Amino acid sequence: MSTDSSGNLNTIDNQFPPDHAKQIIYSIRRLIQASELYTKELNKKYQISAAQLNCILALDENGPLPPSKIAKHMMVKSSTVTGVVDRLEKKGFVERMRNSPDRRVITVQLTEAGKKLAENAPPPIQQKIIDGLRQTEKAKIEQIVCSLSILTDMLDVQDLEVK
Repeated sequence: MSTDSSGNLNTIDNQFPPDHAKQIIYSIRRLIQASELYTKELNKKYQISAAQLNCILALDENGPLPPSKIAKHMMVKSSTVTGVVDRLEKKGFVERMRNSPDRRVITVQLTEAGKKLAENAPPPIQQKIIDGLRQTEKAKIEQIVCSLSILTDMLDVQDLEVK
């Protein structure tokens, strides 16, 4: 598949109509736009990012956690959590605690401001997807999983870190 000088999609053969390619790309763009709008709204209303909200909600649900466990709940690498926690700490939503004789071992916990934010913040965007999937029949869910796997394989994004 290629694009012409105006950016329109052309097909290499007639097996794949260009309308389908346009619809797939349009849908992907809508997903990206929905995520960006959600992040902008979070930043505007609460001065936090989606990753920061996910961290706050993980701590709210599970209590104080070491960064490695926060990373597992957020489905990101521990190094990503370090930056998220740094920003949340500066904003007064979390604090690092050293409860072990080994000073390298830290636990992150919500402050009162963090607890209040967790109570009042909107659910993370992925919650809308989870709620929608709960109302979707199993065969359709399997179709979605398969289709998204094919797309991520096409884009070679299996090894990218989810943030």
